[in-house]
Amino acid sequence: MIKITWLGHGTVQFQFPSDEVLIMDPWIDNPRYPKGHRIGRVDAIAVSHGHFDHIHSVLPLAKQFKPKVVGIFEIGHWLESKGVDNTIGMNKGGTVDLGFVKLTMTHAVHSCGIIDDGKIIYGGEAAGYVLTPRDERPIYFAGDTNVFSDMALIHELYRPELAFLPIGDHFTMSPHEAAKAVSLLQVNKVVPMHFGTFPVLTGTPKALSEKLRGQAAVWTLEPGKTEEW
Repeated sequence: MIKITWLGHGTVQFQFPSDEVLIMDPWIDNPRYPKGHRIGRVDAIAVSHGHFDHIHSVLPLAKQFKPKVVGIFEIGHWLESKGVDNTIGMNKGGTVDLGFVKLTMTHAVHSCGIIDDGKIIYGGEAAGYVLTPRDERPIYFAGDTNVFSDMALIHELYRPELAFLPIGDHFTMSPHEAAKAVSLLQVNKVVPMHFGTFPVLTGTPKALSEKLRGQAAVWTLEPGKTEEW
């Protein structure tokens, strides 16, 4: 079983049966980060894009734990310039085997500028990931995105059983678009994320469930509460 802990916003911690820990899009001081939650181990970090709310905590976590850090090539280069070791730059369609999980980079529809010294610099493109653990039950982590028709190809190529999708609206898709994403992905279960952090992120798991009408189960995680899958 994989232990999954949502840490608020778009940050998710996965602990695999071999005990290795992967953190997606770390922002560990986000407004919904669970008080008292302690990260005691990080073996790998994966970044979907360069916005502060998805990359803000990469530098301190990398300094503390020396994990492998996966991201699109341009983000990897920028992180190296900031002193991060063990970066793995890749691009869409590529797969990185971390031993305990394989990460395949997928498309996403979003922007990807990095704020550096008050300026926005080029950060490649936004991406998502398909996580394939050793037990071969693939998970799709969308990062920040709108729905796009090639999500049907993600289903065809990788057959994910579980999807992590943003639903907040304004900066990403809302429950309306997320419901369409679920139909294209044909997953059995969906975890909503990137909602409720700020007032502008108005989408809710309830609204997503209403839009889905039983098409898939909505698995609403509580920040800091570890669940098994």
